[in-house]
Amino acid sequence: MCLGIPGKIIAITDAGSLMGMAEISGVRREVSLAPVAVGPLEALIGQWALIHVGFAMAIIDADEAAKTLQALADLGEAQETLDQLAAAERALA
Repeated sequence: MCLGIPGKIIAITDAGSLMGMAEISGVRREVSLAPVAVGPLEALIGQWALIHVGFAMAIIDADEAAKTLQALADLGEAQETLDQLAAAERALA
């Protein structure tokens, strides 16, 4: 099953490569903004996106992000995915 997790785009890290920093439930991760880059990258800062395997796949609104995060938490999938993200981040550090 593919799972997109809502993350808030908080910074542009490399405009030339269309990369940005997303915060996903307190975990920061660099992601590709290429799939959602339709205008100036700076316009994406503060936007919510569905993040899947390091790519911002779609822009969503804050209400949809909150509902999705709650649904994932209710299912227990969010914690497992966040644990995997944190472990991957620790391995890269």
